[in-house]
Amino acid sequence: MAANEEIEWWEYDDTDEMADAVAGDIGFIIESAIEARGGAVIALAGGKTPIPVYERLAKAKLEWKRVTIIPGDERIVPLGDPLSNVTMIAKTFLPLGARVMPIVPQATADYKAAGRSADALTQDLHWPLDLCLLGIGADGHTASIFPGPDFDEALNGPKERRMLGVMPDPLPPEAPVARVTLSRAAIVSSAAVIIAITGADKKKVLEDAISQGPSSSYPIGRVLADTELPVDIHWAP
Repeated sequence: MAANEEIEWWEYDDTDEMADAVAGDIGFIIESAIEARGGAVIALAGGKTPIPVYERLAKAKLEWKRVTIIPGDERIVPLGDPLSNVTMIAKTFLPLGARVMPIVPQATADYKAAGRSADALTQDLHWPLDLCLLGIGADGHTASIFPGPDFDEALNGPKERRMLGVMPDPLPPEAPVARVTLSRAAIVSSAAVIIAITGADKKKVLEDAISQGPSSSYPIGRVLADTELPVDIHWAP
């Protein structure tokens, strides 16, 4: 990516200030999509970092019944499991009337089949997404694009494949299960991409990943390389 012209960094004094800003941006994206075509389709990140963002977003006076939310990635676990991203997201947004779509309706041992199922389930949504909100891990993964046997497919698979099953290698100790994830093609075709991270370590990983470009050793670097999509990165200590 030439001089990273499409990437804009926003830095805040603390996570509260960042959460206010990111929630405001997401609310604006949702309103704009509803105004343009009567609905919004967004992919939200799991993990702990975005929870304050979601708490603020839930207080926004939006037409939630016109909003469809999918998780940008999901652990292949039963609905209701503490590791389930959609369960966390649904607790906040279902009561508001939003449509929160599970991409892994039931756990299965065949993670590739789970990926094909998720891809089929989401085909009828409006694509490209209006927003993809991403986090990153300390290892530089984003969504569930991890090093492992499915890494190349997640990065370079057919453009029409929006979701796929992946087996991280090594498995992350905090959630040692297979995943379903948005593909790179689905992420970078979104109308807007926001990355929200905290901490000096992740900031350094992201800066290094972006500077390394297409040859990056970090998944997030490979996802962002050569994209012409404007990307907003929000960071707080």
